[in-house]
Amino acid sequence: MKNRRFAGILIARAAIVLIASGMLASLAFAQADYPNKPIKILVPFPPGGTSDVMGRMMAEPLSRILKQPVTVENVGGGGGVVGTERGVRAAADGYTIIQTGVGQNAVAHGLDADLIKRYNSNTDFIHLSQIHHGPNVLVVNADRPFKSLKDVVQFAKANPGKLDYGYTHASSGHMAMEQFKQTAGIFITGIPYRGGGPMLTAAISNEIPFMFINQDVAFPHVKSGKLRALAVSSLQRNPLFPDVPTVAESGYPGFQALSWSGLSIQKGTPQPIVEKLEAAIKEVMTSPAIVQRMASQGFVIPPLGQKPYADFVAKEIVQWERVIKTAGIKAQ
Repeated sequence: MKNRRFAGILIARAAIVLIASGMLASLAFAQADYPNKPIKILVPFPPGGTSDVMGRMMAEPLSRILKQPVTVENVGGGGGVVGTERGVRAAADGYTIIQTGVGQNAVAHGLDADLIKRYNSNTDFIHLSQIHHGPNVLVVNADRPFKSLKDVVQFAKANPGKLDYGYTHASSGHMAMEQFKQTAGIFITGIPYRGGGPMLTAAISNEIPFMFINQDVAFPHVKSGKLRALAVSSLQRNPLFPDVPTVAESGYPGFQALSWSGLSIQKGTPQPIVEKLEAAIKEVMTSPAIVQRMASQGFVIPPLGQKPYADFVAKEIVQWERVIKTAGIKAQ
């Protein structure tokens, strides 16, 4: 009787080993065969904005390198949080790449302390690589008297609360202005707009005197003479505005407030797949066509790869949590 029971145990164990071996072999084959079906880049914003442009810029060359269709799926809502949460809950198999960025992966954590119950941007993602960053540009209506950042600060300090600016809630431009107010020690009044388009129209029509907006959006209106650029929020001058000083150069050393995005994947994605995607992204971002395209729009290609991007995201979360807490900004 004992012998029969012992033999049964041995057979059961052997079966488990065979099943496990088969599963491991199947998993190894799936990783080696990756990708064998279409991949999507989940962009957590509607079509047409910078995030969408960046996602689509990556899709076509990644399709060529990976030899499978790479498409963009736009999932808007919640300032990028809705789509990001959907992406991070997708299967960790390399077939849903998440576009991460300043709003949904840094600012959002400062606005909502409970966001980590839905996703934690430091621990729930494998950050494959940052793909761009760009400054915000402080622009004023061309009919306003301000010719430099110093002029704005002097007026604001002499007239507390009497200088208005435009902002779109939780945007990188909004954050840049809040950081600048805290850094310069000025009290100015924010006028909220539902989007960058209406805010831009208000500035051009002289409804508001000034604002921070992304460099690619600002450029044509500065070039046409409708807006005047006073400073850029990056540490280095921007190629679209070579004669415009940085905020740091204008008397506030170390000031930096960037718009940025990258590509990430779910925690738990097999390492061979992660490495293949990371290599493909680096290949795209160092190609002459992409380098030229980015430079022509004033975007900067940052250090590429997992570690630089993960470190950058962690620092951005700390920075914007501090600014938001100091300003008392709440989620809408």
